[in-house]
Amino acid sequence: MTDHTIETSVDVSEEKIHWKQDISYGDYLDLNQILSAQNLRSDSHDEMMFIIIHQASELWMKLCIHELGEAMNKVKNDEIGPAMKMIARIARIQEQLTQSWNILSTMTPKDYIGFRDSLGQSSGFQSYQYRIMEFALGNKNAAMIKAHKEHPERYQAVKGALNAPSLYDLTLQLLARRGFSIPKSHLSRDWSEPYQANDDVEKAWKEIYTNGDTHWELYEWAEKLVDLEHRFQTWRFSHMKTVERIIGYRRGTGGTAGVHYLMKALDLRFFPELWNVRTVL
Repeated sequence: MTDHTIETSVDVSEEKIHWKQDISYGDYLDLNQILSAQNLRSDSHDEMMFIIIHQASELWMKLCIHELGEAMNKVKNDEIGPAMKMIARIARIQEQLTQSWNILSTMTPKDYIGFRDSLGQSSGFQSYQYRIMEFALGNKNAAMIKAHKEHPERYQAVKGALNAPSLYDLTLQLLARRGFSIPKSHLSRDWSEPYQANDDVEKAWKEIYTNGDTHWELYEWAEKLVDLEHRFQTWRFSHMKTVERIIGYRRGTGGTAGVHYLMKALDLRFFPELWNVRTVL
């Protein structure tokens, strides 16, 4: 019988480890600030999880906004290849955001009630990063910026996203530059207004989908956009079901109708013609 030695630790004697660093891992990531930002307002065990999940989600959204902004710049410059890489990255981030609801759903109604009053009127509805992301993707609603008026810097950032062309607006401008017949009403308009689907835009996408080999880059870009919206809706659905599981149909802390409000959001479309064209192909 062979005697196998079971290792209980890794021998680092031969490694050239920098035990003293010019900049440490913790300093580079500013971990002191990040790890001290979980300020509990109750004695509830589950409040720590609740705070960390939402803080982590805000960090992921910050990265989404970073990637989305640069993708939009690439579309402006007809650089679809790099833009596709960035949109694909956002799709992977969205998987992390969706997974966060699965973790939060381990909290029972009793667990949540233990610290719900500590939230006061704070709510994810007030997330200015979420609103910037939503506006950049095309779901424009000017009334939503009112929640940020008490915070001038956030208000200006959200207002800027509201008044700027969305990713889809820039995509239609790209289609026009590539020779497709896009109505002038959809190339220059009040960007703060909600997007309205258009038959001519749908025809342009039908041409791209019907002749995918000829318009391969635009065809692939269209599918990246569909994937982006699909994952965003999956995130919304998971959010709604998690809220339903924990608080039922109670009104949200921010004043919305809770689950009923979240269900309405599932009917919104960022890129309507890309979904409509599937029916007419």
